[in-house]
Amino acid sequence: MRKILHADCDCFYAAVEMRDDPKLADIPLAVGASVDKRGVVATCNYPARAFGIRSAMPMARAMRLCPHLHRISPDFDKYRRVSADIQSIFRVLTPIIEPLSLDEAFLDVTDVNHFRGSATWMARWLKDEVRRQVGITLSVGVAPNKFLAKIASDWNKPDGLCVITPNQVDSFIETLPVDRLHGVGPATAGKLKARGIETCRDLATLSLSALMDDFGKFGVRLHELARGIDERPVKIERERKSISVENTFDHDLPDMAECREHIVALVERLEDRIARYQHPALNKLFVKVRFDDFSITTLETAGQTPALDQFLPLFDEAWQRAARPVRLLGVGVRLVSEDARRQLGLFEPANPDDN
Repeated sequence: MRKILHADCDCFYAAVEMRDDPKLADIPLAVGASVDKRGVVATCNYPARAFGIRSAMPMARAMRLCPHLHRISPDFDKYRRVSADIQSIFRVLTPIIEPLSLDEAFLDVTDVNHFRGSATWMARWLKDEVRRQVGITLSVGVAPNKFLAKIASDWNKPDGLCVITPNQVDSFIETLPVDRLHGVGPATAGKLKARGIETCRDLATLSLSALMDDFGKFGVRLHELARGIDERPVKIERERKSISVENTFDHDLPDMAECREHIVALVERLEDRIARYQHPALNKLFVKVRFDDFSITTLETAGQTPALDQFLPLFDEAWQRAARPVRLLGVGVRLVSEDARRQLGLFEPANPDDN
C-alpha cells in the first residue's frame, strides 16, 4: 500500500507577492499582464476570488468584476526561485518527487521512516517547514494513490490538510461527484449526468463493457477511478509530450495574411526550442489559434519535419474554421512517447548489414 502526498501551494504567484508585500494580503490581488496587453489572470488571492475572479480569466473581465482589483505583472524568475526552495524542502523528506508545475508535486513517502512512518505527520511537517522557511502556505492531500491525494489537497484549501486512509477510501469515493474525477471534463460529465450518473457510487453500477462502449479506452480509467483504483507510480522524471511556442498579441491580427507573417517567426522560435532538446523524435505537428471571440481551434497532422511549408497549410485550414481576427497563435510538435520508441527499437536491425 503506497503513501502518497500531493502538495499544492495556495494561489502561488499571489502568495509570493503577498509575502514580499504584506499590505497586499487583505486586498483583492491578481497576477497577470495588463488589460492593454490583452492579459489574463495567472492566479489571484482569495479576496479576489470572492468577486468571482479565477485563473485564466481575461484581465479586462476581472477588472469589471472588481474595479478596485490590484494587478501585479508576473515575475517568473522570482517564482522559479521560490519553487526551487520549496522543492529542496520536499527532498529532505523523500527523493521520490514528481513535480507537476512550479507550485505542486506528488511525493511518495511509502518507505520513509521519519515521523514513525506517519504520512499525516510528514504532511504537517511539510506545511510547517514551507511556512517557516519560504513564508507561504501549502495544502497537502494524503492518500494511498495519486488520484485521491490530488483530490484531497484541494479539499480544505487554503492551508488545508486532508487525509484519506486506506479504510476510508470506499466511503470517500462513493459520494464523490463524477466531475471531480481526473480527465472528466464538462462534455464527459454532461454525458454521464444525462444517464443519471452523478457520483462515483452511480458510476460503479456501470459495467466495464458499457463504459468502454461509451468512452473507449477512457472507460477503463473511469471504471478504476469509480473504485478508487490508481496504480500510477510517482515518476521522478516526467516525460515531455510536446514542444510548442505561442504568442498573444496586443492587438488582434485582422486577417490570414498578417497571421501567416507571424507564423514565420513562431516556426523559427520552435526550431530553436526543439534544438535545445537535442532534436527529439517527432510524431505530429500542430497549430493553435485563438480568435477574437476567445474561441480556440487546434489542428494537427502527422509529420516529423517542423518546417514552415508544413505549418502554413495547417494554419490556413485552422483559420478557415472561423475566419475571424486572431488573438493568439501557436505552433508545436507532439513527441514520440518512450513506449513507442521502445517498441520501434524492437524492429530496428541489430547492425547496418541486417535486412
